[in-house]
Amino acid sequence: MKNAMKNTKKGILMVTMFATLLSFANDAPFYIIKNEANRTSLTLTDVKQGNLLSIIDNNGMVLYKETIQETGIYTKGFDLTALPNGNYIFELNKDLEINTIPFSVLSNEVTFNKELEKTIFKPFTRVKGNLVYLTKLALNEAPLKVEIYFIDNDLKSELIYSETIKNTMHINRVYKLSGLKHGDYKIVYNTDGRVFTNDIKN
Repeated sequence: MKNAMKNTKKGILMVTMFATLLSFANDAPFYIIKNEANRTSLTLTDVKQGNLLSIIDNNGMVLYKETIQETGIYTKGFDLTALPNGNYIFELNKDLEINTIPFSVLSNEVTFNKELEKTIFKPFTRVKGNLVYLTKLALNEAPLKVEIYFIDNDLKSELIYSETIKNTMHINRVYKLSGLKHGDYKIVYNTDGRVFTNDIKN
C-alpha cells in the first residue's frame, strides 16, 4: 500500500490549459424586489427545480430555507420588518453559481443594497478516464485553492497535491490522476469564503 501511495503521488500531473472559457455571466437582473408596507415581494426570474433559497444573517446563521419546487419564475412575499436590526442576504444556490442579494433592517425598515450583490461561480469538475478537468469563472479574480486528497481502501486520506490559483478570471486546469485502482480521490476547492468538494470514486 505504501508503494501504491508513492506511485499515486508521482502519478499526478497538472497541466495548464490555454483555452478561453466562454463567459456565462449575465448583466440582466435575476430578481425583482417590491416593498409594500410590511411585505417584501421577491421575484426570481430564472430558477430551476431543486435550487435552494435561503435568508442568512450576518453571522452566517440560516433563518429561512426553501427548496424551489418548480422551474421558471418564483415569487413569494416575506415580512422582513420583523427581523432584528442588522445585515442579511437572500441566497440563491444554483447548480453552477450562488447569487446573493444583501439587505439591511433598521427600525423595521428594509433596505436592499444593490451595490453589494454578488455572484459566486462554482468550480465545475468533469472526469474523463484518469483526467480531471476543472473550469471556473472568477469575475473578481478571487483566489481558488485546490487540494487533492487520495483516499485508500482503508478510508485514510492523504493530501497529494495543492495549489492556489490567483489573478485570473478564467480558470482552466487538467489534473491527471493515477492509482484509481488503489482507492478514490477527493478534491476540495476554497474560494470566496466557500468550500466545495468533489468526490471521484473508483
